[in-house]
Amino acid sequence: MLASLTLADLSVRGNALSDVATASGEVTAPPAEPPAEPPKRRLRGGLRHEWTLATLGSVLLAVAMTWLLPPYASDLIAAGVKPATIGDPAHTIVGDGGDTAAQAWLVAWDGHAIRHGLRGLWDTNAFFPAKDGLALNDTLLGYAPAGLIGDGVTATILRYNILFVLTFALAFLGGYALVRQLGANRIAGAVAGAALAYAPWRYGHVGHLNILSTGGITLALAMLARGHGWSLTRGYRRELVRPGWAVAGWLVAAWQVSLGFGVGLPFVYMLAAACLTAAIAWLVRGRPPLPRRLVLSDLAGGLVFTAVTAYFAYAFQHIRELYPDVLRSWDYVSAFSPVPRSLLVAPGFSLPWGTLHTAGRTALGNADNEKALLCGFALYLLAFGGMFLSVWSVRQRLLLLAGTILGVLTALGTHGPTYHLLYQYVPGFDGARTPGRLILWPTILLAILAAGFVTALAQAAREATLPEWSATAVRVVTIPLLVLVLAEGMPDLAHVNEPVEPAAMARATAPLMVLPSDDGFDSTVMLWSTAGFPTMVNGVASYNTPDRQAVRDVMQTFPSPGSLDLLRRHGIRSVVVVRDRVAGTPFEAALGVQTMPGVTRYEIGADVLFSID
Repeated sequence: MLASLTLADLSVRGNALSDVATASGEVTAPPAEPPAEPPKRRLRGGLRHEWTLATLGSVLLAVAMTWLLPPYASDLIAAGVKPATIGDPAHTIVGDGGDTAAQAWLVAWDGHAIRHGLRGLWDTNAFFPAKDGLALNDTLLGYAPAGLIGDGVTATILRYNILFVLTFALAFLGGYALVRQLGANRIAGAVAGAALAYAPWRYGHVGHLNILSTGGITLALAMLARGHGWSLTRGYRRELVRPGWAVAGWLVAAWQVSLGFGVGLPFVYMLAAACLTAAIAWLVRGRPPLPRRLVLSDLAGGLVFTAVTAYFAYAFQHIRELYPDVLRSWDYVSAFSPVPRSLLVAPGFSLPWGTLHTAGRTALGNADNEKALLCGFALYLLAFGGMFLSVWSVRQRLLLLAGTILGVLTALGTHGPTYHLLYQYVPGFDGARTPGRLILWPTILLAILAAGFVTALAQAAREATLPEWSATAVRVVTIPLLVLVLAEGMPDLAHVNEPVEPAAMARATAPLMVLPSDDGFDSTVMLWSTAGFPTMVNGVASYNTPDRQAVRDVMQTFPSPGSLDLLRRHGIRSVVVVRDRVAGTPFEAALGVQTMPGVTRYEIGADVLFSID
């Protein structure tokens, strides 16, 4: 490519020299080339570039929406009853402190494993003596580079809080990039980004960083569309093909899959369906020639994406073979399936609707927050308007509407007609717990419909006013729509103080077990374990293996002979009893035991350490 540009440049200059002969036969020097742009001007131009501003704006908006504004907005709504306090990002963790702590541990463990040459990556320090404990959760391995920064509990909490904010930033940027590539204007891009990043249903997954991490999906789709020179408004344009963007799109898609299959598995199948559709269209149109570099880019990028997907699929398949019960029964899926009215109900962490929809969530039954699928009433209205006024063609709008309806019916799980087909015939879906997470895909389609409406509305405002007032008219009719979407998407997030690691745990000899051990407390123990990552029995995952539950059950009688036999059989050297957490539980009896053969008791602070000889 560089050689061809150079030859073309020389050819142009040669023609210029031959064309400057005057009528008298004299030859004059060619016109001077324009001076090079000063470095400072190039820097200013780069800082003002749309994508620079979009990236910075996404981050700043995420900080404001998830951390700074909600306390003051909540205080305003509560009329001063709930004083505004901004969470300490180094000592409080966003969310309920349960699943969030376990997710923070995941990122820390990934970084720890990379730092030590990936030794024991899948086994982890938790879930001892079981193997492949990492595959019991979405791995979040794509965030491992962040796990390389800092050590200990404080660093783990701060790292998680930063990633939480950046997750919303990437979701906004990905939505913005996608609709801009499809042909929407900038404000419409911002509306789509806001609708995707701050959709109320997302706050039902505040403790699930793996489910909130959706920005890589829309960003990869935008890059792939740009790389292939395709948009909704222009169709395919060969001259706009950019193979480098295609490769980048495949790499971002692979990174998204590396975060886990919670949202990654449907994305894999959606990409496969898109590739199949594109191949069929290419054949139907008589196999028009494709740029060679684009074909090679797709082969290289697709190979990386396939390899990453296969790597994680193999790990999760191994878990399915070890623990057949990890597959979800149809009745189990039914307990977590939303109902049609779920589309009008917001989770409790939604600031505008959380309190108002309490009764609606209660009616949803078990796991009500994950069944609350409100995409946003503002988004519904904008998408509805997009069916009648839009820059997308009528055919495109009908296809978007059909896709939205199909996506909603699938997200309803057992209460819809289509999810059973996925559960029965598509590999991987029989291990999914919550069909409602598929609401992501209707949200994307609704955002595209809304972006088409906002772009057409801006064009209509521009055409209906005088040229000197057109820019103002566009802002007047479109910016309030963006503000409305953002206002409805404001969260009311909790920032929980995590308890300090007990000194007894720091003194314990690994392998160890901390009591009590249950799904509610083990996530905190996992967070504590990021200070050195001692091997331990404790661990909480999306699936509780029979072996681990058996250990928990036996340890309720600790230090009975049966429990001590189990500990010695597994080589467990220490048991830590956290005094203020065992009150009222069967584990509390251990506090009254002073002496046991082969067991040494230590009072360390408020807690008790039992050393197993």
